[in-house]
Formats: sequence, structure tokens, C-alpha cells
Amino acid sequence: MKTVKIVGVPEHFNLPWHLCIENGEFEAENIDLQWKNIPEGTGKMCQMLRDGEADIAVILTEGIIKDIVAGNPSKIVQIYVQSPLIWGIHVAAKSDFKTIKDLKNKKAAISRLGSGSQLMAYVNANEQGWETDNLEFEIINTIDGAVEALTNKTADYFMWERFMTKPLVDQGIFRRVGDCPTPWPSFVIAVREEFLKKNPKIVEKILETINSTTHDFTLIPDIDKTLADIFNQKLEDIQEWLKLTQWSQKNLTEKAFIKIQNQLFDLGIIDKKITFVEIVKAL
Repeated sequence: MKTVKIVGVPEHFNLPWHLCIENGEFEAENIDLQWKNIPEGTGKMCQMLRDGEADIAVILTEGIIKDIVAGNPSKIVQIYVQSPLIWGIHVAAKSDFKTIKDLKNKKAAISRLGSGSQLMAYVNANEQGWETDNLEFEIINTIDGAVEALTNKTADYFMWERFMTKPLVDQGIFRRVGDCPTPWPSFVIAVREEFLKKNPKIVEKILETINSTTHDFTLIPDIDKTLADIFNQKLEDIQEWLKLTQWSQKNLTEKAFIKIQNQLFDLGIIDKKITFVEIVKAL
């Protein structure tokens, strides 16, 4: 039995992994896939890949590309979710901010440096025509930290996946002033190079197994009710999310990679460009 350490955010996108583990599908391939939830998100998972604490990460596309460019010895082996991630832009429910424009030169709460919540603040600023040099950040680690920061006014706004933050909006803790979809596929699967070189067949088996589940995920009976229960969501919100979410079983193409890297470079998120083969590994 080969032990494999995998990390991902505790969000609805990753339920297919948990179903495969619970159903013993990896075990049937002689793989002990040990999943760990990382509520701090992409920045923390990049660090875990670098430190060898994780072999595989299901991770935001922009975050892992930025970190591989910066020296993370990992490779993207597949797109996991093809559809964009819809980032809700949230403020404290009682704040005076009414529109995205009110947030110019205001402080963004981010889970950590290099996280999606930080990188998307740059994307949003660029879309609004703001100077990205003026962005200010407050590190809050988790959603609970964001609630505290916005409530106590140590930060002014917080960008996070729209559906996962919807319960906080429904409870009157946050108010959503707008959305900012990623201009690229939302999640990819990244593997530490050292692990990949030693275990290419294991990684192939893991991808085959998860791809089989994501391919038919929306056809699972009552999957909307299951997701709503697990993630404390309203059924109609989950149903809308399922319509918008498109899983992938394919790798990132060179054309798509060049487009994403150019966008990240133009936004100032990365300061240099690297080649396709340095970042993507087709199995």
C-alpha cells in the first residue's frame, strides 16, 4: 500500500475526493490516499508542497503557477475544475461600502501572502482601473479571521468563493457588493516533482480514479442535497453552483498556459515568465 499525502480546501469542489476515499476506490488500487483539509488555502498548500508535507495539492491555478515561477519544485499534472472560480467581494454587513468602487484604496483581508484572496484582489483592482501598487492587505488566515477583521474594521473587504461565503451573507454578517470571476480555470492538481518522478504510475492511477468520479459527479442521486447538508448551504444555492461548475479530466494546454501566464505577468503577480515544460507535466 503506497501512502500519498494530498491537501485541498474544505469546499464543495473537493467532495469527489472524499467520496472516492470513503468508497475505497484508491485502496482498491493499493493507494492509501491521506486527505488533509487546509482552510488557509493556496498559500499554505504551496508551502506544504515545498516542505514535503504534501505530495499532491488540489489548488488554485493562479496561486500554484505564481509559486512554481518563484521556485516551488512541483508540476501541474491536470486541470481539476475548468470553470472559473466566482469570487464574491464581501464587506461587513453594517459597513458604509455599497459598491466595488467604494473599496478603492481600502484594505483587503487575505488568508495569507500568495493566496488566491490576495491574487484576486490584484485582478479586481485591474478590472476597476485602480493602481495595484496601492493595494493594502491584512492577513487573516481563515474565513473566521475574515469575519473578525471586517467586523472589527481592521480590514475593509474580503474576497472568497461566493457560494462558500453565502451562509455568512444570509446570516447578515457579510454583504456581497459584487463578484469577480477568475479569467482562467479555477483549480488544478499539482504534484511535488520528487514524488512524481518516483511514482508516475501511482499519480496516473489517482488521476484515473478521481476523473471517473468527477465525470459523472452531477449524476449521483441527490448529490445536491448531500452537498447542501455537508456544507451548510441552501439547496437552491448548491443547485446554481452545480450548474456553473465544470470539472475537467484534461491537462492544461500550452496555449492556455501562455495566456494565463501572460495575464499574471501583466497584473504584476509574477515578475518573470517560464516555459510550459517547467510547469506542466503530461502523464
